[in-house]
Amino acid sequence: MPASAYTRAKQPEQVRRALLDHAASIAMDHGVSGVTVQAVAAAAGVTKGGLFHHFGSKQALIEGLFADLLARVDAEIDTAIEADPRLHGSFTRAYVNAVFTGKAFGFATPWAALSMVVVTDPSLRRLWNDWLKARLKRHRATDGTPDLRIVRLAADGAWLSYVTTGQIRMSADFRAVHDRLISQTRPLARSRRR
Repeated sequence: MPASAYTRAKQPEQVRRALLDHAASIAMDHGVSGVTVQAVAAAAGVTKGGLFHHFGSKQALIEGLFADLLARVDAEIDTAIEADPRLHGSFTRAYVNAVFTGKAFGFATPWAALSMVVVTDPSLRRLWNDWLKARLKRHRATDGTPDLRIVRLAADGAWLSYVTTGQIRMSADFRAVHDRLISQTRPLARSRRR
């Protein structure tokens, strides 16, 4: 038995992480349709059986990849909320920033275009909906107003517009939309304009 196989057998989390990282790399280069069991297993240096030990099917691998992305978005949002001095609207501001400029999911990341699969794949749509429902429930006290929901829906619309037009960078128009949405999360900013 080669040393690397023995080492991997003793470190299943590292193998799982390698599979997810290689699947992500393939997805970013070739789209989700390019993520095949053979390609991911070969890139990670494991057998197809090794991949199936961690993910029972290609769909399970894609779902694992998306769950991993959501965990990264979660961490980014949590960090932003912790750093935000205002409680009211803190989740919405973090969400808008994650959509527009986030490192895990923002417009400038390769994941922005790949995330379109959420619209067409029922299991990924369910993962997204479950994640969002849990977040909204968790932040109901600070972000449960209709005005803040409108801001989040506008951010979703901007994301959809961005990924469907195939733009590579966030334009000045999108920056202006971002800034306007952020300003809408601050009650004092709204009351000053009246």
